[in-house]
Amino acid sequence: MNNSSIEQYISPVVMAAGGPPWKRNSIGRWSAVCAGVLMLLLGVSPATGQVPDALPGRVPTLAPLVREVTPAVVNISVHGKVRQDNPLYKDPFFREFFDIPKQLEQEVSASGSGVIVDAQRGYVLTANHVVDKISTAQITTKEGRKFSAKLVGRDPATDIAVLQIQNGKDLKALPMGNSDRLEVGDFVIAVGNPFGLGQTVTSGLVSALGRTGLGKQGYEDFIQTDAPINPGNSGGGLINLKGELIGINTAILSPAGGNVGIGFAVPINMVRQVMEQIIQTGRVQRGRIGVTIQDPSAAGAVGEGALIAEVSPSSPAEAAGIRRGDLVVKADGVTIRSAAQLRNKVGLTPVGRTVQLTIRRDGSLQNMEVAVAPAENGSRASHRGGR
Repeated sequence: MNNSSIEQYISPVVMAAGGPPWKRNSIGRWSAVCAGVLMLLLGVSPATGQVPDALPGRVPTLAPLVREVTPAVVNISVHGKVRQDNPLYKDPFFREFFDIPKQLEQEVSASGSGVIVDAQRGYVLTANHVVDKISTAQITTKEGRKFSAKLVGRDPATDIAVLQIQNGKDLKALPMGNSDRLEVGDFVIAVGNPFGLGQTVTSGLVSALGRTGLGKQGYEDFIQTDAPINPGNSGGGLINLKGELIGINTAILSPAGGNVGIGFAVPINMVRQVMEQIIQTGRVQRGRIGVTIQDPSAAGAVGEGALIAEVSPSSPAEAAGIRRGDLVVKADGVTIRSAAQLRNKVGLTPVGRTVQLTIRRDGSLQNMEVAVAPAENGSRASHRGGR
């Protein structure tokens, strides 16, 4: 299945207001059963992910973990008005003939999920498409407490937004983990508010890492999971067995619109970088070093990394000594497996900072420090593009 055919099945998992079109689904039940059986066989502790001695007569359960993390996952309800941009509405003769006001607005009502990550300051992470048409929202906690929240900022390119709860008290925050340490096969749980039913927990595995080419966001590095994710789960948390937030749920691959065991989350390391910039400046400023990159396979080579296809004149990359044909294998000590991964790394590094690149040239490795400059306005996301 190529990218163009995949894109038509990618759906953001925000739920519009209205009756839930839910159907009975056995996938979540089987995921939980399978996870339980595996943990029973392996003796895995839900709280730590370690392998303790199994206790006679005890059934493995994720309940202690769920009790610990679910208070930090909230429901987000948005209500507002969206301006309708029909060119005819700008025509004064059309408006006068049909007695139409100068601006028409449409009522918007939707729901999604979010995760409290800073209890003291009330910061909530969610998916951008949950709140992209509003400036305020209502937050409902697991206990049923309701708070108003304002939009701090959002980043459509990564589908991440930050809200701030107003006058919040006794909030519970979820610690952020390190998504770079995830491995395929790790157990995870997904927490959210599917179909407006209320807080729901599902379990599964990390099915794949570094998913790109889905045609959804400008910056793609998705965690793929088979933990059931449904409409209304957008902005909810993907959580490891240590109780750490390792992703923000954002989309599903579904020909019919429901869960088929292929869901996607934005890695928390990417989310953290976006959140820090939004809190500081209200927006995300993209960085660049002045190179065009591609996957090695695009040049007929084998292996992982990001191949330098071009170096822009007078760019930070040229000043650092990077040449065409260099293969970037690490960035700030993190292994680079694809051009998209390097592009995400550079694009989300704050302007003015440096990034240390490890490159392979003529069979030997070299380390180079490259300054990150502001990205050109209007630059678009692509695997082979200016970074």
